Amino acid sequence: MRLLPSRAPRSLAHRIATDDVRRSLWRHPASIAAAALALTLGAVPLLPDGYDAERGEIAPAADAAPSHGATGRGRVTAEMRAEIERVVAEGALLDRASGRTARALASVRCATFDGQRYCLGFGWTNRSREELAARLEPDPASGRERTGDLDAQALVARSAGRTTAARATADRAELTAAAQAVGKVWLLRHEIQGVDLPADFAAQHPEVAGATDGPGAAKGFGASYPERFSILDRRQVAAQNETWWCGPATMQAIGWGDDQKRRNQSYWARRLGTTSAGTAITDMVRVVNNKTDYDDEEHAGPYVTLDVSDFTFKQWYRLMMRHVHDYRAPVVLHPILLKQYYPYLDDDASGHFQVGRGFDQNPGGNPQLGYFEPWDQSRFDPSEPAIGRVQWRNAYRSYRANLAHFQHNVGV
Repeated sequence: MRLLPSRAPRSLAHRIATDDVRRSLWRHPASIAAAALALTLGAVPLLPDGYDAERGEIAPAADAAPSHGATGRGRVTAEMRAEIERVVAEGALLDRASGRTARALASVRCATFDGQRYCLGFGWTNRSREELAARLEPDPASGRERTGDLDAQALVARSAGRTTAARATADRAELTAAAQAVGKVWLLRHEIQGVDLPADFAAQHPEVAGATDGPGAAKGFGASYPERFSILDRRQVAAQNETWWCGPATMQAIGWGDDQKRRNQSYWARRLGTTSAGTAITDMVRVVNNKTDYDDEEHAGPYVTLDVSDFTFKQWYRLMMRHVHDYRAPVVLHPILLKQYYPYLDDDASGHFQVGRGFDQNPGGNPQLGYFEPWDQSRFDPSEPAIGRVQWRNAYRSYRANLAHFQHNVGV
């Protein structure tokens, strides 16, 4: 088995030029794949977890060329800008909200871009604002060990605690990045969930033209993927240095895999805005887009925060395969660490971040997911068992852990 080649680091000038070009040039529209994908969740037993040891960096067969199918960034139209300003202005409601329920509802503010809904803090979702606000109610198990993502209380407190000006600046930046990526969201829902594209989709979103042609476009579930595949060097990962630093440790591994440079976790903590309350997934996505090349059109295109609460297991697993194999880019996994899903835990813990990096379809058995695990409880309590960084585990359990988190989302 052989390692996938690493990309050479790019100069700052090159990256700025690339960003300018991707925002100003348009590709010619291409025809859109019309076949809808019918995917259903079959009975998936919780079989034994399989193995923990790394099985090697598995490259595709010699005749299987890399297939990307990624998108660029779209144009922010005048209509989108008006929608952004409407939602930003609604932030003033937080300054007047009284009581937890009112503050939760005021913190969940949503914009509609080209028929898709984006809600601040949660990402792209098909759920209503009221449904999302209900997820922010106190967790009865909130006393669990914290590993470093923002829980519901911290998410509301962060938004409510900002000054009006700071909140407007952060919200405007998050919504603008979302508007630029709506074409990618439409395409993912089309490819993964079989959602029909609008009739004028190609004309309205020329930034996705290259993603709808060629070997990377619209694969059926498991039909064209190798049995096993992984990316990232297994040596380029470290345990989190603080109990609340799963976000910085996850970004350290992602950044390390991007340009082969190991920056310390405090570097990533500063850029993520991590506090002792943890890190937000929207900040994880922001930093992947701003500080790595995984968001370019040779890889995943702009990362988005995607609510997967309406995904079946097969759809979720296909999203993992699509991202790792076709995009050659890691997934920001966002589960909750419970022993029922992760048998290597000694105690139930909080919401968490991991680096999705591989899959093993394991025909006739239990599909596996490969990921980097930054949490090692033994670093903070030597009486507890050590946890390995490189994990290959039951994919269905990871899916269930994703849905058990109150946000139900991933960074892709």
